[in-house]
Amino acid sequence: MSPSRGGQSGPSVTGRVLGILSAFGPSAEALTLSGIARAAGLPLSTAHRLVGELATWGALERGEDGRYRIGLRLWEVGALAPRSLGLRERAMPYLEDLYEATRQNVQLAVRDGHEVVYVERLAHPEAVRVFSRVGGRMPLNATGVGQVLLAFAPAAVQEDVLAGPLTALTPRTITDPHELRRVLAAVRREGVAVCDGMVDLLSLSVAAPVRGEDERVVASLSVVVPSTGAEPRTIVPAVRAAARGISRALGAPSARRRPAGVITPLPTATDDPALGAERGA
Repeated sequence: MSPSRGGQSGPSVTGRVLGILSAFGPSAEALTLSGIARAAGLPLSTAHRLVGELATWGALERGEDGRYRIGLRLWEVGALAPRSLGLRERAMPYLEDLYEATRQNVQLAVRDGHEVVYVERLAHPEAVRVFSRVGGRMPLNATGVGQVLLAFAPAAVQEDVLAGPLTALTPRTITDPHELRRVLAAVRREGVAVCDGMVDLLSLSVAAPVRGEDERVVASLSVVVPSTGAEPRTIVPAVRAAARGISRALGAPSARRRPAGVITPLPTATDDPALGAERGA
């Protein structure tokens, strides 16, 4: 923080720049200068100067309509984030296999604080709609990947999330901390999360954990299918196989104990007796 002319502390230059960048989002992809100033809480003259500097560097781009958008330079820098870069490169072959096997939406996500951040998504044009996007965020309690990441997060993180409030995206989203605690225990026990109608009433997701070389869960993989007529037990083996394959590529010792075969057409529940315990949370 730096002192203002009146002797009171005000936002630093860095804070003001971050405020400008934070003004953009899924519902505000293009903004006028006055819109940026208003969203960032800055005087128009200050916004004009800082936005101009950001545009010169390439963090923002000004369109023919006069509105500003996030620039490619910022995307280039963001793509270098180590948790995303190495993970995506190693995961892509398995994501593509899973996509070909299911012809549905395949997602890869990591945890950032109390939220899920999607680092990759393969979307089939005829698959059920999804509201996730690469770089997008969602609450941990409402998604399959989020429940997996929360189930294997440090205890302090779990308790903070369970202390609430828990965000509801649909009437089926789990917002009761006691129920969520039970679900997280089941995810740890079964190694899979099944979320029906928690983000969208028309979709169901099946998610599994991805482990790193120290066996910690570093990401979560999911497939999103139509809720109507879906049979999660036929999807779970393929999701587990893909997650194990990525874990093996990341050096997880447990994933090397037995080979994870190439994902082929979806197996039935009889192929995996353990699936009898699967839930439809």
